Amino acid sequence: MIKKFVCIQCPRGCQLEVDTDTMTVTGFSCPRGKEYGIHEATHPVRTITSTVLVTRGSLPRCSCKTSLPVPKEMIFDVMKEIDALRVEAPVKIGDVLIHDVLHTGSDVIATKNIERE
Repeated sequence: MIKKFVCIQCPRGCQLEVDTDTMTVTGFSCPRGKEYGIHEATHPVRTITSTVLVTRGSLPRCSCKTSLPVPKEMIFDVMKEIDALRVEAPVKIGDVLIHDVLHTGSDVIATKNIERE
């Protein structure tokens, strides 16, 4: 089976074709594109960005992201964990808001400073 992807590893946007039967990749211009095609065809992952509610803060929400990409099939489950989270100000960039979210090996970390009101 042939799967087609646009590589996002650099600005070139190579048109990749991955034969999932033989795991051969064509259309890449660099080794990162070949690796991306294989991973995207076999086990796609994504970095999640979102916001969490902040109590007693100068802003009502704080931006956050996963420290590592998580399996694509777990995105909605991770988002439920993030949506349920409430943090109290102050929050600093890099603060771990959820450690090892759903045993993915990825932390949810703050990406904005929020001062106490």
